[in-house]
Amino acid sequence: MGLAAPAEALGRAEFPIWGGHAVVVVTEQAGLSAALAHVKRTVAAFDLACSSFREDSELALLNQSPGEDVVVSKLLFDAVREAIRAARLTGGAVDPTVGQVLVAHRINPPLSNQPVRIAPVPGYTVVKLDEPNCSIALPAGAQLDLGATAKALAADTAASAARTAAGCGVLVGLCGDIAVAGESPERGWQIRVTDDHRDGDAPGQTIAIQAGGLATSSVTVRRSGDGPDAVHHLMNPGTGHPVDGPWRTVTVTAASCLDANTASTAAIVLGDDAPDWLEQRGIPARLVDHNGTAHYVAGWPAEGDDL
Repeated sequence: MGLAAPAEALGRAEFPIWGGHAVVVVTEQAGLSAALAHVKRTVAAFDLACSSFREDSELALLNQSPGEDVVVSKLLFDAVREAIRAARLTGGAVDPTVGQVLVAHRINPPLSNQPVRIAPVPGYTVVKLDEPNCSIALPAGAQLDLGATAKALAADTAASAARTAAGCGVLVGLCGDIAVAGESPERGWQIRVTDDHRDGDAPGQTIAIQAGGLATSSVTVRRSGDGPDAVHHLMNPGTGHPVDGPWRTVTVTAASCLDANTASTAAIVLGDDAPDWLEQRGIPARLVDHNGTAHYVAGWPAEGDDL
């Protein structure tokens, strides 16, 4: 996803992150510098706490400390707690204990000499949170990956901080995960929905949102390997293998970017059951099958209308 051509009155900045790019847009140009500074600060803090690609991240230390009560920052504790909440809400379809499976499939780099294997994940219930002591314990064989939730939580956190700093409406997009805060532009935030947020000219749909968040999960973008041996990063927790379902891409809007990304990831994993699951919960979504046909549920506009 990406921001469609904004009105000239909007202030906009971009910077590279995590193999993609971050976008910061404000409704008043004077607030852009303050908003950008707060977004960069938030992104840096989440990267140091939650990254699966840094040997010095707090998450890496936690994953290399099986059986120990590891005292962590409030940021990582909250991020893990939100990941467990996402797992509960989705019946385990979105599960943070996919870490070792992602390493086994060479999606994530190995950060230790711990053995990994392709198998059903341990499941979120094995993660022990001690809120009074701000500590987390993982059993042997469990590794966390927060890719399905932490980036979206970072977008929500950054948008809130940027809105306060800038004193105006703000949109923050982190590798396609979008959160907005404060007053929106007159016609809403115009967003281009595609398989890959880096390609605004790809086939897709332009919509407008007024509040909350928007997130896309896709099996077409983040992959490991080449040709027929390539695998994507969205794993089925019940098998330990990449999801093999009917959806190429799912985009969701919700009250927060975190809730939107939770639902879009769950929809990919749930496969044929996803439309009913989304409809029952009143979650507007656009599901694109492998033939490129878009399916709309729970009030998502067919083409060109605002949400």
